[in-house]
Amino acid sequence: MLRKRLQLGLIHVAVAITLVPINSTLNRVLIKEMAVSATLVAILAILPYLFSPIQVWIGSFSDRHPIAGYRRTPYILLGLLLCVLGVAISPQVAFLLDQNRFLGTLVGILVFGAWGMGYNFSAVSYLSLASEISGEKGRGRTIAVMFVMMIIGIILTALTVSNLVDPYTPAALQNAFLVVAIAALVMGVIGVLKLEEKVSVRALPGAEHYSWGQMFGAILQNRQATFFFWYLVILLAAILAQDILLEPFGAEAFDMSVKTTTRITSIWGACNLLTLVLAGILEGRIHKKTVARWGGWLTLLGFLLIISSGLLRNTGVFYSGVIFLGSGTGLATVSNLSLMLDMTTPNNVGLYVGAWGMANALSRLIGTLLSGVVRDVITELSQSPLSGYLTVFAIEAFFIGVSLVMLGKISVEQFRKASAVSVVERAALASDV
Repeated sequence: MLRKRLQLGLIHVAVAITLVPINSTLNRVLIKEMAVSATLVAILAILPYLFSPIQVWIGSFSDRHPIAGYRRTPYILLGLLLCVLGVAISPQVAFLLDQNRFLGTLVGILVFGAWGMGYNFSAVSYLSLASEISGEKGRGRTIAVMFVMMIIGIILTALTVSNLVDPYTPAALQNAFLVVAIAALVMGVIGVLKLEEKVSVRALPGAEHYSWGQMFGAILQNRQATFFFWYLVILLAAILAQDILLEPFGAEAFDMSVKTTTRITSIWGACNLLTLVLAGILEGRIHKKTVARWGGWLTLLGFLLIISSGLLRNTGVFYSGVIFLGSGTGLATVSNLSLMLDMTTPNNVGLYVGAWGMANALSRLIGTLLSGVVRDVITELSQSPLSGYLTVFAIEAFFIGVSLVMLGKISVEQFRKASAVSVVERAALASDV
């Protein structure tokens, strides 16, 4: 089982690190060095998540339609290839945007769209596979291993990219992204080798075909599932909205170099890693909701410290905020993903994991677009770039507060009681209505 957990972790790392140079380096170069508006950067960044509804279809379809006897592996590989292609080409998008804004935007839509399709195909597939391989009792440990490996990968990737782009040149940027793309491809291929066992068509659940209306109806008929969906959207929108702004904020508020702002990700990642390990240790000893609540409070404190650092122009307070933000994210990640996998039913893992994956993607879309637009609008109105960043961080802090209130009303037991009626029956009821 350890080998399979490590392989799942490699797949998770491979997909995750393709986003690191885009969110920690490319966004800063576009906003600060090339003076591209944060709104346009946000629009390009959210394109992958416009495809998020396809996760429900992919999860449900792969439950019942194996390819060459494999339900998850082909979708993982397809997604990985698209992610690798996206990160390899994205620096060229930045250069083209600097030369020709209209043409660069069009090419950016294609490139970031390819990465987004890859993310959606791979994420729902490897999370479904993780749930199936681990079983209910082992899910928390599997998630912990996957995310510990992911954070180590993010730290190493951020450190590598920061060194490769110092000093910053367009050629250095392209080289750094190619290194990440190759590393991701190699790890992903190793991860899928002999991981999934072939399944017999006869062993699969009944071959019912869900329409879009039936799939969404099945989820919406369960009030706890619906509530949990929106909880994830609000929580993750708050945590993830800072992705495109934290490094440009460091450059704007404290005049940090490209190398220094890229390393912010490694500091965040190290704190995230420590609390991921802690959350894994706490698994089974302390209720998941309690750990999730601790994560929410630490994240809230992190945002408040980052806001204070901008007002005080104090780098020490800023780094303290990054530390608390990373620590809170680590606790929240393991606890909420373990909770997410509990909110599934045995015969429809792919369908529910697809829904939670869609919540993740929708939250990124909302958070990223909101952060870019708000930053630009407030900056324009106040003629102070710093005010735009601080307003976004304040909104994120508010979202964290809302998610903490919602967390208290979530119940896995109620979800399972409501799921006693089969998903197919609920879908039929939904379509009748």
